[in-house]
Parts: sequence; structure tokens; C-alpha cells
Amino acid sequence: MSPKASSVGIVLPVLNEERALAAMFEVLSRLDPKPADILFVDGGSDDASCELIRDAGYRLLETAKGRAIQINAGVEAVGTEYVCVLHADTIPPADMVSVITETLADPKIALASFTPLIKGPEKTRWFTTFHNWIKTWYAPIITRPHLFVRGVRLLFGDHAMFFRRAQFLEIGGCTPSDAVMEEADLCVKFARLGKIRLVRRWVETSDRRIAAWGPIKANWIYFKVGILWAVGARSRMAKDYPDVR
Repeated sequence: MSPKASSVGIVLPVLNEERALAAMFEVLSRLDPKPADILFVDGGSDDASCELIRDAGYRLLETAKGRAIQINAGVEAVGTEYVCVLHADTIPPADMVSVITETLADPKIALASFTPLIKGPEKTRWFTTFHNWIKTWYAPIITRPHLFVRGVRLLFGDHAMFFRRAQFLEIGGCTPSDAVMEEADLCVKFARLGKIRLVRRWVETSDRRIAAWGPIKANWIYFKVGILWAVGARSRMAKDYPDVR
């Protein structure tokens, strides 16, 4: 399918997300206007995720494990002009398609995202939400100051990042070997093409890591993994960022 003007595709990388999928299906059904394409990309789930996705009538692509691999395959497989990478535990606003098309109508913007509000069933995690927001700026200042002055900002998966498909392919997409922080390298690559913008619209994202680890430990892990990325200790990042599913 050839790209269509102002068309938006949503790529959802998933791994053992059966508990989150029912809510995501409801969210996707409420989007207005509708995206041109929705593609789930499974990285080897051993729960009922694939079955649930197929039963709900959504397209499913199965790949090797690794979010970078899944994102690359998903972007390659959709045929839309714009692509948003949405995590299964993140709830976007109903008008997300309009926000994406209006933001990327500015040719100077190469990469953009929503602003994540971290929430659980019992509380909103305001401290970590603030940390997540300010990390967009302080992380590149600390880790890549020479790139910060050139416009690099670090966005992460819970931001629901979006971009032009052609430019994603032009820069080579995510580094396939990255198991963690795959979005950080993507930001560095996209900054060569234009501005990186954090849109002032919320997406609600699950607090499941904070609930599992506690807020102090969670924020320490987020900081530590960022530093490991900065110094190139990539083999340690996945070990220091355990799965909580």
C-alpha cells in the first residue's frame, strides 16, 4: 500500500500483554478520526495475546523478541505517511490522529510525542510524571551535551512517539540489537533531520513498574539505565531493567 497524504498508522509492539489488551481495544475503537492502519507486532508472547488480537479483528505481525526489532518490522509493514508507536499499556486521547497530522504538518518537526501521565488504578504518579517530563531535557544535557545544543531531546516509549514513515526508514529505524532504550538512539538519529517536539497533550500510561518496584527504586532504575546508555554499557541495560509482566 502506497503512502496516502495525512494518513496515520499505529504500530503496537506487544509481548505478553493479554491483561492490557481489552482496554486497548476499547481505546482504539474510540479514536476519532480513525487511523488508516493499526498493526500489532508480537515479539514471541507465550500468553493469549496473539489469539486475543486476532479474535478482535486486528492485524498481527509476529517477529523475534525485541522492541526495536518489532518497531522496525511494524513501521516497514504499515503503508501510511505518518506512524505512531503506541504501547499496549498507554492510553492516547481520542483525537490522537488529528494531533499527529497537525503536528507533523510542520516540515521542521522530524519526531514528536505526547506527554505521558503515569497512572494506576489507585493513584496518579505525579512525581514520576514530572521526572519523566524533565528527563526529556536533562537526560541529553547530562549524556550528550554536544547534541543537546543541536536540538536532541530524549523521548521514551511511554510518550507515544510519532514520525514520518519515510524519514524513519531513511535513518535506518531503531538499532535492532537494542533491548532497552531503543527510543534514545532513534531521537539522536531523528535530530539530524529536524526538530524533536514534546506535544502538550497527555497520554495516560500504566504505573505497573512503579507499583512493582516502588517509586524510589523505579526512578533510580530509570536514571541508572539512562546513564548506562550514555556510557555505552548496552549489555547491562536489559539486566538492570527487568520485566514486570
